[in-house]
Amino acid sequence: MENILRHAHSGLRWLVLAILLYAIVNAFMKKKKGGYTNQDKLVSILSISFTHTQVVLGLILYFITGAYKGFSEMSNATLRLHALEHPLTMIIGAVLITVGHIKAKKATEDTKKFGATALFFSIGLLLILARIPW
Repeated sequence: MENILRHAHSGLRWLVLAILLYAIVNAFMKKKKGGYTNQDKLVSILSISFTHTQVVLGLILYFITGAYKGFSEMSNATLRLHALEHPLTMIIGAVLITVGHIKAKKATEDTKKFGATALFFSIGLLLILARIPW
């Protein structure tokens, strides 16, 4: 079971990265033009759906593998990464992406919708990229 989850978590990251990158580029390109469509909304929904699924898989793995036990040895960089830095940074990134989606959904002007998506998704993606154990 653990191996299946690990492979799913590892493979899904590429979908998460691809959809986030597409959503960010799309938002920056359309920010000045406007015209927020159902396709833009769908891209945002898919972005948070894949991101949340990835976080849930990661949390399940975190507790199944006992990665949280690494807290006892914070001087070990690898244990610290898996016990604290990776999960915490990923959760913060997912929260920022979710905030961006909510702000875009509540905005009344198209430029503000694209602006919220571009800003929050970009920061979330940068955090995610910073803590992926490549």
